[in-house]
Amino acid sequence: MAEISTIARPYAEALYRVAKEGDLESWADLVSRMADVAGNPDMQAVIGNPKLSPEQVYSIFSGVVGVPLADEAANFVKTLIDNGRLGVLPDIAEQFHALKNAGQGSADAAIFSAFPMSEAQVAALIATLEKKFKIKLTPSVTVDPSLIGGVRVVVNDEVLDTSIRTRLEQMRVALTA
Repeated sequence: MAEISTIARPYAEALYRVAKEGDLESWADLVSRMADVAGNPDMQAVIGNPKLSPEQVYSIFSGVVGVPLADEAANFVKTLIDNGRLGVLPDIAEQFHALKNAGQGSADAAIFSAFPMSEAQVAALIATLEKKFKIKLTPSVTVDPSLIGGVRVVVNDEVLDTSIRTRLEQMRVALTA
């Protein structure tokens, strides 16, 4: 949704500027954790509860995050709460990570495999993909048995799908055409 990404962008940029001055990786981990919490349906109910004060929402949110929030992170969360934007945190995190990757000259590679992959297999696949994309990739592997075999890789807005499921679908379309 364009509107949410427009809302999230200035928050992500401000957060990235602050994170660059400190430990960027720690910030990235914290932002991911906070986004997971904010995206949880139970937390969404807390965020949208008009009977709770901003202080109560902050207390519940920071408690669920599970790590003490430093001053800058606490101020950021309180600002989101005060502006009614805490529910946008998953989108802010997505844009934050995109800014981080762009600043580091890297990208995330979401790998979906029909079967669990060993570290050596992931490393070999990433090495091949890095040559293709000419960028450093950070892999995340998810097992998806519905692929039947092969892998599906998503890097930025590009998808490389060598799964058996996709090949069968392509054959089905060719045979019915």
